[in-house]
Amino acid sequence: MGAESLIDAVGRTPVVRLRVGADRGVEVFAKLELQNLFAMKDRVAKRILTEARRTGALASGAPVVESSSGTMALGVALVGTLLGHPVHIVTDPRIDPVTLAKLTALGCEVHVVPAMDENGWQGARLTRLRELLDGLPGAFWPQQYENPENPAAYRTLADELVADLGDVHTIVGAVGSGGSLCGTSRVLRESSPGLHVIGVDCVGSVLFGQPDAPQRLQSGLGNSLHPSNLDHGVIDEVHWLNDHEAFAATRELARHEKVFAGNTAGSVYRVLTHLAATLPPGARAVGIFPDRGDRYTDTVYSDAYWISKRLAEQPVATRPRRVGRGIEARTWSFRGNGAQEPLPTYAFVESNTTGTGMLALRAAAEAGYRPLLLTNDPSRYQGLDGTGAEVHTCDTEDVDGLTALLARDAGLAAVGSTSELYQQTAARLAGALGLPAQDPEAVALCRDKGALRRALTEAGLRQPRFRVVTGPDAARAAAHEVGLPCVVKPVDDSGSTLVRRCDTADEAARHAADVLAVERNGRGQPLARRALVESLLTGPEYSVETFGTDAGHVVLGVVEKSVTGAPAFVEHRHLLSGGPDAEPASELESVVLAALKVVGLRGGAAHTEVKLTEAGPAVVEVNPRLAGGMIPELFRLVTGADLVAAQVAHDAGGVPKLPGTRVGAAGIQFLMADRTGLLAAVHGVEEARVLPGVDRVVLTREPGRPVAPPVDAYGRIGYVIARGDSIAEVADVLARACGLLRVDVTAPEDAGSERPGPRVPANEPYGRTRVASGSPSATTTRRSPR
Repeated sequence: MGAESLIDAVGRTPVVRLRVGADRGVEVFAKLELQNLFAMKDRVAKRILTEARRTGALASGAPVVESSSGTMALGVALVGTLLGHPVHIVTDPRIDPVTLAKLTALGCEVHVVPAMDENGWQGARLTRLRELLDGLPGAFWPQQYENPENPAAYRTLADELVADLGDVHTIVGAVGSGGSLCGTSRVLRESSPGLHVIGVDCVGSVLFGQPDAPQRLQSGLGNSLHPSNLDHGVIDEVHWLNDHEAFAATRELARHEKVFAGNTAGSVYRVLTHLAATLPPGARAVGIFPDRGDRYTDTVYSDAYWISKRLAEQPVATRPRRVGRGIEARTWSFRGNGAQEPLPTYAFVESNTTGTGMLALRAAAEAGYRPLLLTNDPSRYQGLDGTGAEVHTCDTEDVDGLTALLARDAGLAAVGSTSELYQQTAARLAGALGLPAQDPEAVALCRDKGALRRALTEAGLRQPRFRVVTGPDAARAAAHEVGLPCVVKPVDDSGSTLVRRCDTADEAARHAADVLAVERNGRGQPLARRALVESLLTGPEYSVETFGTDAGHVVLGVVEKSVTGAPAFVEHRHLLSGGPDAEPASELESVVLAALKVVGLRGGAAHTEVKLTEAGPAVVEVNPRLAGGMIPELFRLVTGADLVAAQVAHDAGGVPKLPGTRVGAAGIQFLMADRTGLLAAVHGVEEARVLPGVDRVVLTREPGRPVAPPVDAYGRIGYVIARGDSIAEVADVLARACGLLRVDVTAPEDAGSERPGPRVPANEPYGRTRVASGSPSATTTRRSPR
C-alpha cells in the first residue's frame, strides 16, 4: 500500500447510536474518531502537514517538531514519517507507555521534559520545543494550538456527520487545543443554525476561567495555557469533570456501551448521559469520541493506579451543578459560555432568623449565586429584604415536595441551611439531587443528643453520666443514678432551649415533665419527646470550631465561653484569640477531632462544645454547622477570613478559604434583661459605640416587645463586639461598654397577657405546641414574638 493511500484512510469514521436516551426517545450518537489509524488528531496532522508542504512552509525532508503527550503526537508521527520527515516529539512524564512505544516504533525521536515550569507541563514542553527549533535548521512546528489549519481539518468530520445524521441539535466535544469542537461546530452551523455546542473541560484547566492545577490526571483535554484556536464564541456551554468523575465515566462507557475509549471520550459520554435524561424526546445529540482506550490501561482502567492516586477520595457529582463566573469547580459543574448567563441557584432550606442566617444569604449573592430561601414563614426573618434573596414560601417539612421543586431548577448549584433544625433536610435534598452533601445520618446523630452520648461513650470519649427518659418517674430515678445536681434537657431541641440544672430528683421530674409536654419546636417540627438526664459537668467551657476538607477536619480555633448561672445555661460572652494555654488547647482539639470521627461528619463547619473538667475534656455537644452567637464574626476580625463564605463555598462543592494566623483577639457580650416586662429602651448605645476597641453595638429586640431574664439563647436582646490585642483587653472593653448600656424594662404588671404561664419562659422564641395540663390529648400553641 502506498503512502498516499494510507494517508487517505484518515477520516470516514463511523457514527453509532448509543443506548442512553432510547427509553425517552432521545437520539444520542457517538462519532467514533477512535477508529482512525491512531486517533482523531490524525485529521489535524494530515491537514497541517500537507498544507505546509503545499505552501512551502515545510520543505521536503525537513524535520517536524511538535509538543504533545497524546494523539497529536501520534498523528504527526504517522503523517510526518510517511511523508519522509524526521519527527521530534516533545512530551512530559505523563505520557503513557503505549503512546511512547508507538512513537518509538514509528521512528520518532521523543524528548521528555523532566519538570514543570511556572506555566505547568505545557510551558516546560514549549521551552524545550523552541530549543529544538533553534538547533534544527528548517524545522517545521505544526503549532496545533495556534495553527488555523487545526480547526479547518474538522470540516471533513462535520461533513461526515451531516451526511450520516442530517440535522444535529447538540454536539459535545472535549476541549484541549479547541480545534476539533470549534472547527466541527462552525461547519455544522452552516446546515444546523440552531446547533447547541457543549465543550467538556477538566477541573484544574484554565481554558474557561478556572484556576490551573497542573497535577490533574486527565489527558487529551484541558490546558494550562490559552490556545488561540479556542474560539469561545462558538461554544454555548462548558462542563468540567474532576479526574474521578472522568475516569469513572470512561469505565462506564466501556461497560454499558461496549466502547473501549480514553478519558476524553469518557468525559464526553458523561455529558451525553445527562443530555439523554434531560433533552426533550426527538432531540438528537452527538459526541465526539477522540481515541481508543489502549493508552489508558495503566491509568483509567487500572485499579492499582486508582489506589495510588487516591482517586476514590475525590468527590463525585451525579448531575452537573451550575456555577457562575469566578466560582471554582471541583466536581461536575457547568455554566453557559455567553456573557449574560443566569446565575446559579443556591437554595437554603430555612435559615437562622438573624445573624449567620442573613450573612449566609448575602455571602451566596456575593459569591455569584442567586440565593433562594425556602421557608414556611418569611415573616420570622429579620433583615431578609437586605440580603438580595428570592423567597419561596412552601412546606419545608415536605422533603418529596422540596425535591420535586428543586429538581425543576436547571441552574441549581447547592442546597444548604444555617439552621441546625434543617441541616438533615438540606443534606437529604442535596444528596437526592446529586449535589455536594453532608451525610444525613451523621447530622441525625448530632441532633439526637441521647444517641450522640451513646456513640461517644462507646468510643471511650469522656461523657457525663446520662440516661434517656420518657416520663417524670424515670427522670426522678435517673437523677439519683447520674448524681445530683443534674442537667435535664430535650434530646433534640436547639439554642439551649429547656436546658435546666436540677438540684433535686423531684425538680428533675418536674422539669422532665415540661420537656416531654412539648410536642413541636418553634418551627413546627415534631420533637422526639424524650429527655436527657445527665450529670453536671464542672469546669471552664469552650467551643472548638473546625472545618472538614478533603484532607480531614482542621481546627480553626478555640473559643472561651461564659454562661449564666443556674438554673439556665445561657451563653453571654465569647472570647477568641490563641485559646487557653497550649496543653489544654491541644487536649481539647484532640478530643473534638476524635468525636468528629465517631460521628462521621464528612466536611464543612462543625461547632463542638467541650467542658474542661478536672478529669479532662468532656464533650457537651457536636453540632454539624457553623457556630452561632456571631462567633464567625470574631474569626473574621482576628483572621480576616469569612467562615460564612467558606461554608457557602463548601456547600456548593467549591474550595473554602479558611482562616490562617490569628492576630489579636475579639469577643462578643450579649445584652440581657434582668427582669420580666416590656422593653422600653436601651440607653447608652451611642456612648458604647464610640468606646475605643468596640467594633459594633447591635440591638436585636425592638422596644415594646416582651423580655425576661433569659432561659435560652433566644432571650438575648442585643450584643457588643470588641477587638484588641489580647483576651484580657477585649474582656475589659466589653465590660466597660456593657457598663454604659442600661436596659429599661417596664414593670411586669404592665406586660399584661404577654407574661408567660407557669414554667414556660417569657422569651420562648417560637410557638411550641405543648400538651395542656390535665388533658394529654389537648394542645395549645404559643406564637413567637419574632
